[in-house]
Amino acid sequence: MLTTHAANSRGRDFVVGDLHGQYRLLQDALQGVAFNAAEDRLFCVGDLIDRGSDSLDCLKLVFMPWFHAVRGNHEELARHALFEGEDSSAWALWMINGGGWVTASGVDESRRVLEAALPQLPLARELAVAGKRLGMVHAEPPAVWSRLEAADREALVWGRSRIQRGDATPVVGIDAVVVGHTIVERPTTLGNVHYIDTGAFSTGRLTLIEACELLQEQGE
Repeated sequence: MLTTHAANSRGRDFVVGDLHGQYRLLQDALQGVAFNAAEDRLFCVGDLIDRGSDSLDCLKLVFMPWFHAVRGNHEELARHALFEGEDSSAWALWMINGGGWVTASGVDESRRVLEAALPQLPLARELAVAGKRLGMVHAEPPAVWSRLEAADREALVWGRSRIQRGDATPVVGIDAVVVGHTIVERPTTLGNVHYIDTGAFSTGRLTLIEACELLQEQGE
């Protein structure tokens, strides 16, 4: 459920929005901040795959020691489809939601990579940054961070109720939380929850931000 990360004593920590197969956009963004894979770390809010043709390359990032992501609803769509088969309703649902890349990448290869990747995609992460704690889920954090284990797992990867209500109530027990899933025109904050999915697959805008900046905003 939750994977925790100690402070990075060697370099910087960055967070990035939903990738959706936009591997080249990511590489351009990393180059723009002079990302050093030997020292820096990158945390992704999930949805590595679907809608973009380089989805398999994005999924394979989970095997890099500097890359850490949470599981998104599109990883869940792919899991159901690839393991239930091409004749299933899950497959049809995946295709409607951007799974068509699997044809070029190969069904068997994509299934093999996803099966290996899923254990590297917990539902939540928490990292220590400059003496503070930054949480991460794909869609909707629980009201109290310490209750993650009891949280509705579907809400963690599919939920949108907080942002739809404009709910600025801070999540209790964590300095800040960063999420994706819901496309916003620009990075948006409600309470201590940061929404950073700027729709890279359709807008060409992939949000990449240093983690310490998110936590500085909470202190202002």
